[in-house]
Amino acid sequence: MAAYTKVFYISIGFWLILGVECFIGGFHHVLTIKSGGSVTIPCHYDEKNPPEKKYWYSDIDKSKIYTNTSEENLSVIDHPDQSLFTVTMRNLQYKDTGDYSCVVETEGLSAITYDLYLRVQSAPDVSVVSSSVSGHKGGNVSVQCFYSSRYQNHPKQWCRYKDQRCYTVGRTDTSQNSSVQISDDGRSSFTVLMTGLRLSDSGWFFCSAGEVMNPVHLTVIEDKRRSETGISKKNDKTEVTEETQINKELQSVWLLVSAALLQLLCLAGVFFTWRWKQRSKQDKHQIIEKNDSRTIDPIYCEPEDPVIYNTINDECSNDPIKDKTYSTIGDAPVNAAKPPAGAVIYSLVGPH
Repeated sequence: MAAYTKVFYISIGFWLILGVECFIGGFHHVLTIKSGGSVTIPCHYDEKNPPEKKYWYSDIDKSKIYTNTSEENLSVIDHPDQSLFTVTMRNLQYKDTGDYSCVVETEGLSAITYDLYLRVQSAPDVSVVSSSVSGHKGGNVSVQCFYSSRYQNHPKQWCRYKDQRCYTVGRTDTSQNSSVQISDDGRSSFTVLMTGLRLSDSGWFFCSAGEVMNPVHLTVIEDKRRSETGISKKNDKTEVTEETQINKELQSVWLLVSAALLQLLCLAGVFFTWRWKQRSKQDKHQIIEKNDSRTIDPIYCEPEDPVIYNTINDECSNDPIKDKTYSTIGDAPVNAAKPPAGAVIYSLVGPH
């Protein structure tokens, strides 16, 4: 009976130990920080239903530090655009070892979104060279995670805080355009290589060996050269479109001006044709009048001195039938009256 009782208690102890180990490994993260060091921890919350209050809870002194509070060695800052708040602890000491939680409060009800066990020691079990890394969109980024010898045989992972999605050593996970590869040297470090980075890959990740982890913030930025090239192409396209539009407008204006000029030329042609016809008629009329004036107008000629014919009766007694008359020509006196032009005066002398 005693033997069965002993086995029973041993079994209970085994399951209790296993349960604690599972709780620590499965639900409770362990963060190891070197004495005097600092760490930033992200606390995510529901972006669709943001809480009314957010705070950092310390189980050591039961304190609540609400968001947007900054103290000498502690800052709690809300980032609503990222649906998270960050807790930065500086100059950590051994006395700071203990349990901490990210807590949100909605309608008076509190909920823990993330908890961890912070352990301050002389050397961290898991660490990184830099807690913040960056890469260009479409490019690659590499993170080297170091671990202590006691964790050589523990599984190594690269996990995302937001959805707790993890990538394990020896496996390649490809999602759309990016892929994650993890390689372990088996001695003191493993390397995480992320290729084909997307802007949505920006966020908080952590390296882990077993239950021990260390946070890393990744920032994916737009490639300036590609962005400038895209802007340049867009500007070129815009300029071409604007230039085409301007050319069309200029063509429209030119057509209107050309049409107006053509109309003016037509009107001028009609006017000059009408004027030419009127001038022709006037010239013809003047020529006819001139010819008529040449026909009708009298022409006066200076007459020559008139010739006066004098008839002299020759009284000859020998001719019994007739008297003979002889005419002589003489000059008319100067003061004599001039006959009409072209007239001839005949003077006849008859028998007495």
